[in-house]
Amino acid sequence: MRKKKTGIRVILTGCAALAAASGQQLDDSLAPYIPSPQIVVDKMLEAAQVKPGEMVYDLGCGDGRVVITAAQKFKARAVGVEISEHLARSTAKKVDMLGLDSLVKIVHGSALKTDVSPADVVVVYLLTSSNERLRPIFEKSLKAGSRVVSHDYMIRGWVPVRVERMEVERHPHTIYVYEMKAQKARK
Repeated sequence: MRKKKTGIRVILTGCAALAAASGQQLDDSLAPYIPSPQIVVDKMLEAAQVKPGEMVYDLGCGDGRVVITAAQKFKARAVGVEISEHLARSTAKKVDMLGLDSLVKIVHGSALKTDVSPADVVVVYLLTSSNERLRPIFEKSLKAGSRVVSHDYMIRGWVPVRVERMEVERHPHTIYVYEMKAQKARK
């Protein structure tokens, strides 16, 4: 279901379309909206070794800084999924104003109901319990070699291939990079 055409691309999927039609808020929220500092965003994408043309998904994209940076700095394609309709709309508008709409798509919907199978890289800044809810989706959907990058919260049961630690304005940040293996990708 698409909303009225305004030049801003916000695609409503599944339960998001039903919630929007009824005026209800989605109940699949996985974390509060807390933007990652830009320097951490840069480090997450560098740690994931994002390459030009790869597909980056940001689950809980907020203001879009991850998907915008992926497109501008790394020449990647990107999809941002945001449960807040207000944030999804404002982020889509920002993407449009930056002229990145051919590289970046913003989806208003639930990360739990998003098909991440096209992703080469998935970025999350969610709670550990939320990562646990997404883990089976990642294991089922992501192809071998895909990377999952988590800001501050581990994915229990997985061993990161890389861990980066940094401090920004006296606040510590940890970046976990996981790589999907063939046996995890196709259980």
